[in-house]
Amino acid sequence: MNNKEIIEIAMQQSAFDSNCNREDFCSASNKVVISATNSNARRYLNLPFFCDLTSYGNNIVASVSGELLKEVEWYITKYPVEHCFETPNLHELIEKLKPYDLNVCFMAEYFLPDMEELKLRSCNYETRVMEPEYFAKYYTPEWSNALCEKRKELDRLAVGAFHNGKLVGLAGASADCDTMWQIGIDVLPEYRRQGIASCLTSRLAIEILDREIVPFYCCAWSNLKSARNAIKSGFRPAWVQVTAKKNRVIAEMNGELP
Repeated sequence: MNNKEIIEIAMQQSAFDSNCNREDFCSASNKVVISATNSNARRYLNLPFFCDLTSYGNNIVASVSGELLKEVEWYITKYPVEHCFETPNLHELIEKLKPYDLNVCFMAEYFLPDMEELKLRSCNYETRVMEPEYFAKYYTPEWSNALCEKRKELDRLAVGAFHNGKLVGLAGASADCDTMWQIGIDVLPEYRRQGIASCLTSRLAIEILDREIVPFYCCAWSNLKSARNAIKSGFRPAWVQVTAKKNRVIAEMNGELP
């Protein structure tokens, strides 16, 4: 695959997620669509969206519920694309969401491999490619970014770093959709800053590409360590996304409800 093919696959996946056309993300004009369920969407998404803004840098595609269509259209028309994803402007969207018992929940940046930069990176530890039967015993808190206890059936591949037989770093791939697998990475605190994360991330990305699937990487904008690892591993920023959720869902995530 080349970079053009990779971005087109990602945009098509976002189109499934947002209930729009792939070409909508390439337009110079913003677009608001009504969100809907889709069997091809990323498997962890709870569709339909109430309010989701996605941008590949050209424009914003807003996937919303019917009742929010006018409010969101007003918001994304008022400000430049990049400012719609940041404060202070984001506070105006939050005010529009309040009557619907909604608030901004997720703010994330997504990365795709740059085929001119992606290469195998090394570290000073033994690395192993592992299928599900070999990483099944690692569903423990220290590996919760690489593997997901709640969605074990989606975890398809992993690369581990071992020191004297002990797992010290783990990158895992989740089959979030048919054409794209998401990479998560964990390194034990005492083994960080030794190049393990970029070694495992780049190795896993290449293993995924060898299976004719696109790897992608996601982190919060404030997670600089993770973003730096993505870039060091040969990934580049591709799209950003802001998603609103019901206040009860947010409270549950914050541990405020039983």
